[in-house]
Amino acid sequence: MSVELLQKMRKVNRLLQRIGSDRVIFSEICEVISDVLYSNTVVLSAKGKVLGINTLFINDLINQEQYVGYAINDQLISIMDIKENMSMEVVFSDAANSAGYIGTIIPIVAGGQRLGTFIIYKEKSQGIYTTDDFILAEYGSTIVAVEMLTSLKEEVEEETRRLAIVKSAIGTLSYSELEAIFHIFEKLDGLEGLLVASKIADKVGITRSVIVNALRKFESAGVIESRSLGMKGTYIKVLNPSLIDELNLMRK
Repeated sequence: MSVELLQKMRKVNRLLQRIGSDRVIFSEICEVISDVLYSNTVVLSAKGKVLGINTLFINDLINQEQYVGYAINDQLISIMDIKENMSMEVVFSDAANSAGYIGTIIPIVAGGQRLGTFIIYKEKSQGIYTTDDFILAEYGSTIVAVEMLTSLKEEVEEETRRLAIVKSAIGTLSYSELEAIFHIFEKLDGLEGLLVASKIADKVGITRSVIVNALRKFESAGVIESRSLGMKGTYIKVLNPSLIDELNLMRK
């Protein structure tokens, strides 16, 4: 192993040493790998969301929600093995000057699950990637995989926590309050909107106070926020997205 490769591996290894005690941000991984490989780097999720980037021309292909196009991501996801020294024009044909770049595409797989894609690329004039480069790139992709697994675990834990809060809030409602909640959220457009409590009360055949109490309980639980707008009605915003899903399940 060359001294240069060893020094570069040590730099990448510092990221690995932080795992477990500190969050390693994907953009940091991209920055370090870009530095040691003199390349541009991109980390994409399995759905094509840009998680980390230190790049040039691919910026043209990223939408406002930070996703690459479906066609591009489908092509990347279909790559099951490492593709070395391929022209970037093959995947990113719509990007300006893509024919002038050479890259390596590394599928991110862990536990038999495709988690995303790691891309490194540089100008063809810089020459092809070497065996040492592939060692560093795969080392970096391992760190990406570990961080993706950590992020997925945190997402599952957060979703479980949100759902528990929603179930607890619903459990505090009386039968009439629950009926009121069903009708309230049928009237909402998405996750926020206006409602006139008196109209819902007349339609459902309950008192206005039942609606007010139901909303107050949900607001106390932190699943919604509400604000009176006087004659216009009451503005409601859902703070916990699990609420809508749980109510839809209960209606079935």
